[in-house]
Amino acid sequence: MSKKVIELLNQARERELHAILQYMVEHYELDNDGYEKLGSLVKEIAITEMKHAEELGERVLFLGGTPVTKPSADVKKGLSIADQVKFNIELEIDAAKMYNASAVICAAEGDNVSKAIFEKLLAEEEGHMDEFQKIQEHIQKLGDVYIATLIG
Repeated sequence: MSKKVIELLNQARERELHAILQYMVEHYELDNDGYEKLGSLVKEIAITEMKHAEELGERVLFLGGTPVTKPSADVKKGLSIADQVKFNIELEIDAAKMYNASAVICAAEGDNVSKAIFEKLLAEEEGHMDEFQKIQEHIQKLGDVYIATLIG
């Protein structure tokens, strides 16, 4: 199979590993600060990202490559809720762009299984992006009143 496809799968895996770590740190911080409702949502998304990383790793192995184990970036800690949400939207937008482009490349390389994986991940990342964008809209409209609803 194509080395290019393995590279794309591993780049996606690096992004997923970063998202997992970022979202788990946020989950811990949110829970510690009493924002368990938002923390639970972020934890659920992190678990979905874990499944993405696993699926990508398994595909890399199937194609004869070695799955990467390092995230694409360092985790940001201590962000305000508004900044967390903004950063998470950026992560999801970047992932969606990459997965869309990767699906096209996989199709050109004749690897429709990897293409289908990227398309599936793309749909799920867009769902995460939508969740975070809704939260951002609520924060922008209601500010601290909305943030207070995330407690407990």
